[in-house]
Amino acid sequence: MMPRPAPPLARRLSMLLASTALVAGYASMDSQMSKATAAEPAAAPAAATPAADNPMLAPWTGPFQGVPPWDKLDPELFPDAFQKAMAETRAEVEAVIANPEAPTFENTHVPMQLAGDTMDRVYALWGVQTSNKSNDRVEAIDAEWSPKLSTFFTELFLDPRLFARYKAVYDARHSSGLDAQQIRIVERSYDEMVRDGASLSPVDKAKLVDLNAKLEGLFSAFSSKLLADEKLYTLVTDKAELAGLEPAFVASLAAAAEAQGKPGQWAIKNTRSSAQPVLQNAANRSLREKVWRAFVNRGDNGDANDTNATIAGILKLRQQRAELLGFPTHAHYRMADTMAKTPEKAMELMMKVWPAAVARVHEEVADMQAIADAEAKAGKGPKITIEPWDYRYYAEKVRKAKYDLDESEVKPYLQLDKLRDAMFWSAGRLYDLGFRENTGTIPIFDPKVKTFEVTNLKTGANIGVLYLDNFARDGKRSGAWMTTYRSQQTLGGDRNVLASNNNNFTEAAKGEPTLVSLDDATTLFHEFGHGIHYLLQHVTYPALGGVPRDFVEFPSQVNENWLMTPEVLSTYATHYRTGEPIPQALVDKILASAKFNQGFETVEYLASAIVDMKLHDRKTPVTDIDAFERETLAEIGMPKEIVMRHRLPQFGHLFSSDSYSAGYYSYLWSETMDADTWAAFTEAGGPWDRGVADRFRTILLMTGNETDRADAYRAFRGRDPDVKALLHKRGFPTD
Repeated sequence: MMPRPAPPLARRLSMLLASTALVAGYASMDSQMSKATAAEPAAAPAAATPAADNPMLAPWTGPFQGVPPWDKLDPELFPDAFQKAMAETRAEVEAVIANPEAPTFENTHVPMQLAGDTMDRVYALWGVQTSNKSNDRVEAIDAEWSPKLSTFFTELFLDPRLFARYKAVYDARHSSGLDAQQIRIVERSYDEMVRDGASLSPVDKAKLVDLNAKLEGLFSAFSSKLLADEKLYTLVTDKAELAGLEPAFVASLAAAAEAQGKPGQWAIKNTRSSAQPVLQNAANRSLREKVWRAFVNRGDNGDANDTNATIAGILKLRQQRAELLGFPTHAHYRMADTMAKTPEKAMELMMKVWPAAVARVHEEVADMQAIADAEAKAGKGPKITIEPWDYRYYAEKVRKAKYDLDESEVKPYLQLDKLRDAMFWSAGRLYDLGFRENTGTIPIFDPKVKTFEVTNLKTGANIGVLYLDNFARDGKRSGAWMTTYRSQQTLGGDRNVLASNNNNFTEAAKGEPTLVSLDDATTLFHEFGHGIHYLLQHVTYPALGGVPRDFVEFPSQVNENWLMTPEVLSTYATHYRTGEPIPQALVDKILASAKFNQGFETVEYLASAIVDMKLHDRKTPVTDIDAFERETLAEIGMPKEIVMRHRLPQFGHLFSSDSYSAGYYSYLWSETMDADTWAAFTEAGGPWDRGVADRFRTILLMTGNETDRADAYRAFRGRDPDVKALLHKRGFPTD
């Protein structure tokens, strides 16, 4: 669930071709990268607003070094804001270029890292407008301005005069008295500029600008088409068809239907958060199949929202761009600045895990088929063969049979507010982070958003503010993600952090506590792990504030582990009616089943990652998207009872931007480090060992990208991560 920090201008160069001009970062694994899930009424166009009167452009005021003016958010203000912010940014960069003094780190890199504050603020506001508060008008503005902003930044950073200054500093880097961090910035910046086209001829630069603009247009088109399919519903007219679903979930389906003008019916949205509970719990097999087919065929129905041609266009342009920039494939281009470095290295890790995962799936299917056969023999249903729409449903039956564990037993102990307190308490014990609610004292963009002041418990110093947007609603994209509205740096003065965690939990009825599943609780801790990472960061230069894509999920995946610790469960996992802590016998069942269904979880994800890499590690772009998906899955031996977690026609991680293209493997790469890190805590005597926690914080979490992250991990662990820890965690053979 990758974070989406708003990139300062100094980092935007390396992110340009990842389509971050508007998206400003990355999305999570469980999110669909589909911008919004529904639309608010479109606002009427307004006249252009003078810059002086446009709150989207104004410096942030108020406490905590200034906070975003969410109460003034208005999509009609953004076209003017983009235009004025571009003009200001261009002037700031031009001032660096026009400096008559010989280029140095101080007169080139420093002012470039301090430039772009207005644009950074506009991006932060627009990110919430598109992800948390979207509507038809927002989509239209996004479609219009994504290509314009891509063109602006591409042209800005391809200016030969700017590159000449960067090259001069680069050439003198070892003789000009720079320290190690400054040399790292100089070398990385120069490499990024070359990698992204700064040394191209004027003719080729013009081609690059055109390719980027065209890609932005296709990304926006893909997102709009996918969003349109996710707005569709499966309508149910007979409540009996919903047998097996939780009452609170059924009530949410009724509310969704009423919102669509269908009172007395039930609407199952075509999103993961709505489809998955049906696939897991609905007793009606035909309903499961109907919901499954609608969900897995998003973007692949041969209609106006079909994305196949759009994807083919994206792949063609990506390969043209890669070759223009001197790379054999798009995968090689995208992986040049990652820990894995090459497609071959990423594939090597994936194929170490794939065979064991597939073998486990066959075992899981056999267990499910045995239950289905027994039910048929006992007259409790027809004889069936396990199909993809049966997998989650029968997996729950196997869980009950093998571990006597029913998820409905666990949920009453998982109150969202108490779990939030648990994650705060854990961060305090491990990292001395304190959280105090201050909702109502600063603007928010939705009444359900809560805010918390973050402090250092030892010194009392303010670290920043955490915004929590936990609940699903129309206009908010699906899934879960973390973002920063302002990131830490000390260059130009200490800046605190404005961080945000965003989820899509179903809110309980008024007066009742919101209960979540164990998976949702894990997601809560995961996203907070991203927040911890950015709240603890302490770097001087914003150019060293980001981390490689295949490192960024590592802190969040590690943080999931603390959810199931005895200290957290005994205090915070209490029954919502009785207040009693979760029984140890139930905890034992959960722990005993921790490796349950890991075949499914691994294959579902890893198939998507392998197909992604094979799709982009080739010189000839794929034109028949469906055929390539089918043939590749057959080639690697995909079990027929499972589909990819994200089929290509709806794979927003890959086609809403460049962000995850040739990069979906990064979750496995990060989880390898996660499993090995948790082993370090275990070896030291437990999850609360402050010696390990302090090394984790000071070597890996606080340091951004000040040193190579592979070197940093070796400094923390004394060696490279061991994949055996991951295999053991998932219950796979380690031989």
